[in-house]
Amino acid sequence: MHDSDMKPVRRGYWLAGIAAGAFLLTATPAAAETLQGALAKAYENNPTLTAARAGQRANDENVPIQRSQGLPSLGAQGDYSENLVKPGNSFSSPTRLIDAGGRLSVPIYQGGAVRNAVRAAQYRVEAGQADLRATEASVFAQVVGAYMDVIRDTAIVQLNQKNVSVLRTNLQATSDRFEIGDLTRTDVAQSQARLALAEGDLRSAEANLIASRETYIRLVGEAPVDLQPPPPLPGLPASAEDAVTIALRDNPDIDAADQLVHAARADIGVARASRMPKLDGTVSGNYTNFLGSASSGVPGVGVSQSQTSAAAGVTLTLPLFQGGRPSAQVRQAQARTSQAIETYVATERDVIAQTRGAYAAWQANERVIAATEQAVGANALSLEGVRAENSVGTRSILDILNAEQEYLNAQVQLVSARRNSYVAAFSVLAAMGKAEARDLGIEGGPLYDPAVNYERVRGQIWDWADDPAPQQQATDTRAVPAADAGVPADASNLPHQ
Repeated sequence: MHDSDMKPVRRGYWLAGIAAGAFLLTATPAAAETLQGALAKAYENNPTLTAARAGQRANDENVPIQRSQGLPSLGAQGDYSENLVKPGNSFSSPTRLIDAGGRLSVPIYQGGAVRNAVRAAQYRVEAGQADLRATEASVFAQVVGAYMDVIRDTAIVQLNQKNVSVLRTNLQATSDRFEIGDLTRTDVAQSQARLALAEGDLRSAEANLIASRETYIRLVGEAPVDLQPPPPLPGLPASAEDAVTIALRDNPDIDAADQLVHAARADIGVARASRMPKLDGTVSGNYTNFLGSASSGVPGVGVSQSQTSAAAGVTLTLPLFQGGRPSAQVRQAQARTSQAIETYVATERDVIAQTRGAYAAWQANERVIAATEQAVGANALSLEGVRAENSVGTRSILDILNAEQEYLNAQVQLVSARRNSYVAAFSVLAAMGKAEARDLGIEGGPLYDPAVNYERVRGQIWDWADDPAPQQQATDTRAVPAADAGVPADASNLPHQ
């Protein structure tokens, strides 16, 4: 990435002006990772993003490429030739010669082809910039999902570890009571079966955690270390209608589709220009030197050994019949414009559906969280009561095992609902066009501005203005150790009880 492709923009904390923003900067261990830190690393190192930026830089070059068709062209040529065998009757033919010439061609009128081609390229640059915004939002949404997946799966592993520990204690107590004749072998078998199932669930939870950590590594480029709880998301809408209104105005996919409609309409003008007259002006010059080998064929009579010529003129090309090709090209461009219009409508529909769906999922999970928090509290009390009733003989071992399983299920559902709610809320922001680097206050350096490169190359007419050799921008993950299922000993990620 070149320095010229970047420019500093105003940076602020994600939650600037909100007290929760301070949470990201205080009371955080040195080795801990915040969500904003993970997003900043992905913004700098994610290969999907760096590839999209390179693709946009390539897209920028279409403007000077199309503009060059309307600019003068200058060329020169030189020849050296030597006649090895002369015709028998060519006594005055020179034996050797050097010939040099130059030609300047100036397009005067191209039927509007250049103007419309440049306009189409400019619209596609704007569409590409909108696509780059959409790619940023998509990558950030994936990072948020991976971040929350690691937090969720870490908590689920901790919950399952705790459950296995409790069931082992239950099995030992049940076995002891069986030895003294207080319980039956059926009670012991039930405890053994429930422990075996719990150990299997723990192995599955550990595998899920490893997969989530590997996804995080793929997106962020580093292993997740002590992920902190995410901050509240700013700017969430009050209703689905508000979200849709903002999405229709700011969603980058809609913006890109709109720019492609304009580009397709400009392509119609390019196609129509193929049946218009074209006018070019030319200036040419030529110098020939026979290197002393020219002869008049008459003894004693010399001839000039060099000659110079120059010419200037205009060329008018008037297409009269091209076999229907121009009309076919115009009709084709018109059909593609119709396609772009319908694609715009389809994109708009998709954005509306995605926005409403994400909003509904967010609201549903908020209600699930509220209900599940009550369920966790109730199941905790129920488990405590069943254990007490078992101690006086009114409840069986199976009742205890069932109560413990219901308590575990409620806790797992709670951490899953919290993850789903946060991811859905971020998806709402993404659909609204509010989940890009410029919205999230990404820190760590200047933000990438695609307009900088476009302004750099749009007027470039020098034929030798290459960029430096391409270099890898994203970091690879070969040196990152394989993820494991280790979890911290504390229960900071567990549901509040």
